[in-house]
Formats: sequence, structure tokens, C-alpha cells
Amino acid sequence: MMQTQQQAPGPVSQSFSFNGNLTKEEEEELSKSALSTFKAREAEIEKKKVEVRERVQAHLGRIQEETKRLADIRKELEGLADPLKKEVSVVRKKIDSVNKQLKPLGHTCQKKEKEYRNALEAFNDKNKEKVQLITRLMELVSESEKLRMKKLEELCKNIELN
Repeated sequence: MMQTQQQAPGPVSQSFSFNGNLTKEEEEELSKSALSTFKAREAEIEKKKVEVRERVQAHLGRIQEETKRLADIRKELEGLADPLKKEVSVVRKKIDSVNKQLKPLGHTCQKKEKEYRNALEAFNDKNKEKVQLITRLMELVSESEKLRMKKLEELCKNIELN
């Protein structure tokens, strides 16, 4: 707060400057004039104080409104962060759970794949063995037929000769 000082109106200051001896009336008039000037200044100061106080109150009101608005915005931001945080946490826990389930399943898959390859290899080996045995069987049957035909022909020749 800044107070402005004003000089007394012209007649009062002129009375002082003319001479040091003042009459009682002049002193009284000077006193009244100084008092009215003082009261006018006090009234002006009080008016300015009221104006400044009103401005300060207005500023405080705006500051309080802004503080409330910022608090509401902060609350909204925190409200936005919490659901996302919770959802992310839930998803992460589910991922961890699935990872724990995947490890043994992966081992089981590898084990079953190995068993499958071994079974397939054994199947293919047995199939090859079967093909070889069938081939051998056909060779034996063919050879047996040839031998029997040969014997039959010999028997037929023996009958004809006799």
C-alpha cells in the first residue's frame, strides 16, 4: 500500500510563509484548514485502503477458484491413472500366470514330439522290415512254384514214359 502525500492547499502554506506571528483567528483558521486537510487525506487514504482491500479480496477469490479448479483437474488425472494402472496390473498378472502354464506345456510338447519321432521311426523301421519280409515271401513262393512245376513236369514225363 502506497500513501500519497499532498501538500496543504495554497492559503495554509502561504500563511506560514508570510510571517511567524499569527493572530488567534488566523491560527484557528489555519488549524481548521489543517484539520480539514488532514481529514480529507485520511478519508482518501481510507478510500484507497478499501479499494486495495477489495482488489486483494477479488484476487484471493480468483486464486481460490483457480486452486479449486487445479485440485479438480489433479483429482481427474489421478482418477484416470488409477483404472489404467489396475488394468495393466491385472493383465501383467495374467501374462505371468500364462507364462507359468506355458513352461510345463512346452516341456510336454518337446517330450511328446520326441516320443512321436521315436514312434514314427520305429513304425517306419517295422514297415521296411515288413516290406522286406513280403518281398522275401514272394521270392520264396515264386521259387516254390517253380520247383513244384518242375516236379510236376518230371512226374508227367515219368508217367508218359511208362
